[in-house]
Amino acid sequence: MFAVEVRDHVMIAHSFKGDLFGPAQKLHGATFVIDVAFFRKELGPEGVVVDIGRAHEALKATLGPLNYQNLDELPQFAGQNTTTEFLCKHIFDAMAQAATSGALGPGSEKIAKIRVLIGESHVARAWYEAELAG
Repeated sequence: MFAVEVRDHVMIAHSFKGDLFGPAQKLHGATFVIDVAFFRKELGPEGVVVDIGRAHEALKATLGPLNYQNLDELPQFAGQNTTTEFLCKHIFDAMAQAATSGALGPGSEKIAKIRVLIGESHVARAWYEAELAG
């Protein structure tokens, strides 16, 4: 399987509800490094998995509304613990929509799988990956 990966980062603040989270129940900040990998079984006629420029722009567009925000205050996340795992799926959904809608350029409908990995620190990361229908 072939893959192309793009990277960006976002700076956020948030807090969590529940005893599981200990001190993270208080408002805290994070700088997340986000890697999105696009997988394809065969290269397209141009010899690529996906247009890297368009993939990076789609990631920037997805992260833009989150950057420098307190996620606790965003209506789309009301009542939700915005854990790293949760944010992986949120970003995955946006990137999958970009792929299936053609926003990543010709051939993006042939992307077989996407993986979103978020590094939340130098010692911890989480990811979500799934195959795309099609």
